[in-house]
Amino acid sequence: MITLLVHINNAEPIKLDVDTVPEPTDSVLIGKNPREKTEREVGWIEDGVTTIVLPWHRINYIEILPAPSDETEFPMPFRDS
Repeated sequence: MITLLVHINNAEPIKLDVDTVPEPTDSVLIGKNPREKTEREVGWIEDGVTTIVLPWHRINYIEILPAPSDETEFPMPFRDS
């Protein structure tokens, strides 16, 4: 499963799980397990909804989030001390 952070017009971004990365020829984005960035339930989605369909004209841009196993630690350019 690939996790996307979808930035929707006039709404807070939501996380969605998809099987494949959307293609430029797709007219909608179909995602499972919709949730907020903080992993909480999305307020404007009804309880129990597990799959949503978003038309492309409502989406500003999409971020593809790395899997937890793919994350690497980058050296920070500043010190906390």
